[in-house]
Amino acid sequence: MAQFVKAVLFDLDGTLIDTAADFVRIIGKMSIENNWQAPPETEIREQVSAGASAMVQLMLRHNEQLDVSEETLLDFRQQFLDDYEADICVDSCVFAELEEVLTDLEAKSVPWGIVTNKPRYLAEKLLSTMQLDERCAVLVCPEDVSRSKPDPEPMYMALEKLGIPRGASGCVIYVGDHIRDIESGNAAGMPTILAAYGYIPPEDQKNLKKWGADYITETPEQLNKLLLSSGKFDYL
Repeated sequence: MAQFVKAVLFDLDGTLIDTAADFVRIIGKMSIENNWQAPPETEIREQVSAGASAMVQLMLRHNEQLDVSEETLLDFRQQFLDDYEADICVDSCVFAELEEVLTDLEAKSVPWGIVTNKPRYLAEKLLSTMQLDERCAVLVCPEDVSRSKPDPEPMYMALEKLGIPRGASGCVIYVGDHIRDIESGNAAGMPTILAAYGYIPPEDQKNLKKWGADYITETPEQLNKLLLSSGKFDYL
């Protein structure tokens, strides 16, 4: 029997939106400014989920800048964030096949939303620039809660904002590309889908089944088919 679904929630970077190209662009810009070589694009993508500091540290390691002070590291991180905010969506896009998912959910009057560890000021600007802000039914960011993912608190807040009681969390799907996404969704009692096409380092790829997701999708197309045509979910 198909599972009844009241809403679908997504992680942002690496799950719903492919933002890595803009991070690659910014790391490349910073590298040029310092007469360094930029790390390979694949390595930058693998660090996206770990945040700005991880991408900056990758750039420094790649150029054997191993003795920088904490203050210098913070300066580089702030430059990275400033550059990103100033030009947040040059190459970012909704993952292929997922625009159809959003459109289909909207046609069925099923709300979709985002629960992310991305700072709110950046998440809001990205969604606004991509004209997704008015379509997104709920956005939960770290500033909104006292405990971020992998704690279930962000999921519970999303339910509250959607007007769905916690007891009905089993009717809300959460999709993410990081172990903390799956842990958070599971802890809240939601069916979880792992977006294995996301920003996952190679050392984690072999352990994906251990993360405990209810479903694993290897491509955005697989996620599209699982949500829309597999018969596993009923939105009516």
